[in-house]
Amino acid sequence: MFSSELWNKSGVSTYSIDQSIRFNPADSAYMHKTFSGAGNKKTFTISLWLKRGLLGSRQDFWSYAQDVPLLFQADDTLKVALFGVVSLVTNRVFRDPSAWMHICLTVDSSQAVASDRIKLNINGQRETSFSTENYPSLNADANVWTSTTELQLFKIIGGTNYFGGYGAEIVLLDGTATNPSSFAEENDNGIWIPKDVSDLTFGTNGFWIDGRDSSDLGDDEAGSNDFTTSGLAAHDQVSDSPTNNFAVFNPLLTNNSVFEYTEGSLKMDFNTNASWDHAGGGSISMDSGKWYWEAYWTTGDSYSMFGILPTELLHMCAGSGSNVYQSGNFIQNRSGGSIIDLYRQVQGSTTTAGDFQVTNYLQFALDMDNKKFWCGVNGTYFSSGNPATGANALFTSTDVVSDSYTPAFLGYDISADTIIQLNFGQDSTFAGVVSAGGNTDANGIGNFKYAVPSGFLALCTKNLGAE
Repeated sequence: MFSSELWNKSGVSTYSIDQSIRFNPADSAYMHKTFSGAGNKKTFTISLWLKRGLLGSRQDFWSYAQDVPLLFQADDTLKVALFGVVSLVTNRVFRDPSAWMHICLTVDSSQAVASDRIKLNINGQRETSFSTENYPSLNADANVWTSTTELQLFKIIGGTNYFGGYGAEIVLLDGTATNPSSFAEENDNGIWIPKDVSDLTFGTNGFWIDGRDSSDLGDDEAGSNDFTTSGLAAHDQVSDSPTNNFAVFNPLLTNNSVFEYTEGSLKMDFNTNASWDHAGGGSISMDSGKWYWEAYWTTGDSYSMFGILPTELLHMCAGSGSNVYQSGNFIQNRSGGSIIDLYRQVQGSTTTAGDFQVTNYLQFALDMDNKKFWCGVNGTYFSSGNPATGANALFTSTDVVSDSYTPAFLGYDISADTIIQLNFGQDSTFAGVVSAGGNTDANGIGNFKYAVPSGFLALCTKNLGAE
């Protein structure tokens, strides 16, 4: 079973989305298009799914010449700017980097009631609490569909403010004002899940971008309104989606706020000198079942450690600056790049496990049913371990003593630029570093560099209950 206080259970849907598009601000990643003619300036609907990676900075993800219908502000509130003014600013903040969220913005200035002219819905629920609340005059025209200025997605026109995270099912209905139920619905568990949008009326300037073609991520599945992409590559099509939510780093689960998370929260850079057990953890924890994930260590310093931490401890330390991250199970680089030592802080002891150089690929296999944990490098597990048969675990039930664990990475007396990249099955290229491995788990899920041990699964919501 999975457990995470911040985890969004995407649910089981009859409609499956197999991919999303990763937007990395460092790559200046965005999409843009200039339309050939005017659409309906009074009536339109915007719908898209987002999974945030970057928090605490302004990020525009829908921008016209004068209007910016959708952006996150630096305080993580959501802002709507339409008809030449700031229309809506939520009181609520959106700081969950482990969850997919659905945003639906419905605009119809012909409505008699002013507050019905702009409606903002998040995960099917209408937002009603705003610090700023302005509505257009009757039959006003929004500043959209100009023939000389682009529509830009995931950045602001004339500036940067790039979005960091994932986008999926990006839809515009030109000339139609509709409610969120056109795009999603509640399942039997009350979870907001996507619906097939292919039969909707998209209108003249409408579009549906889903990123299904990795060689043409801006392709319009609804018609001919294709977008040009910039700063995006084929490896930015990833398996993380609103119907299969994969684990990532959770920037909130750290005791050092200066660490930098990029590549959709799959890459963590210890970008400052830090000592005494500064670390970060994953977005999904494990309390039963068998789970597999990988990492790519691009550069590192002495006392860089890779493994698992008790979930309760991870949550307790998050944001506190506390250095009690010592009670985990790790492999550790003790000599700045050549020697990996077995690190058993639960036992208070350290023993040698083997040798490898920095810039290598790591494997982790955790069996919570039998309390065993294996670690490997470049496809070979330490101590001649074999997770598939249960043999020669690097850590046994003597060490794996907590009821719940979370993937974690720890720096003890580290220098800047100790970097780790993760793959929970959504990207075996590690953001284009290596060719995709193409290995799946027993349920046919994920894309891993190395073969997944028999019986072990990727950390994602489709595997919920499958262990």
